[in-house]
Amino acid sequence: MLIPSIDLQGGKVVQLVQGDKLAISSDDLDGWIAKFARFPKVQLIDLDAAMSRGNNDALVRQIAAQLPCRVGGGVRSIRRAEELIAAGAQAVIAGSGLFRRGDGTDLSQMIDHDFARSLADAIGMNRLIAAVDSREGRVCIHGWKTVLPLTAVEAVRLLEGYCDEFLYTHVDKEGLMQGTDMAAIKAVASATARKLTAAGGITTRAEIDALDALGIDAVVGMAIYTGSLAID
Repeated sequence: MLIPSIDLQGGKVVQLVQGDKLAISSDDLDGWIAKFARFPKVQLIDLDAAMSRGNNDALVRQIAAQLPCRVGGGVRSIRRAEELIAAGAQAVIAGSGLFRRGDGTDLSQMIDHDFARSLADAIGMNRLIAAVDSREGRVCIHGWKTVLPLTAVEAVRLLEGYCDEFLYTHVDKEGLMQGTDMAAIKAVASATARKLTAAGGITTRAEIDALDALGIDAVVGMAIYTGSLAID
């Protein structure tokens, strides 16, 4: 299944390359809502909240009221997760808040088990999507700026007791329009019995179909916003 993405920054719909370089900025929120209205799932990320630079809560409420959204960005507390559910999110995406820094000697110590358990208890495992982002083979957090001595495969194994779904983003390919890393995605899928959604460089219908054949949903952003991938 194709899941279109909406990233919010500074009150606008944006697309970034590698999480840093602004490539697309649009004020046409209503237009994108209309374009994505037929999809059973839409991914909505508040980049400002994720980077602790304010939030776009008013827009999140507006979009979630009209589209079936899974929402992420700044989920570092139970209250934030509950606020997103109250705003209309069908599921909450939590990333950096699930991890802690460590030296790699005890992988389990790099998971905030208390927060993960509390979050799952508060909103339900069925509404919690754990985001595992990988850069150069290691999990990265804090807007992809902090790299942990932990692989994505190790991370999903440690977290699968708290969620019903994972969002795996292959950051190395994010926004580059060069295709994704199928081998890396398959490795993560093989490491967990949970549902997996993949993101990061997915560009073509062939990639989406190949992932769908494996039971993996595909989040697509840049390819849709540039018009490279037609969805009409």
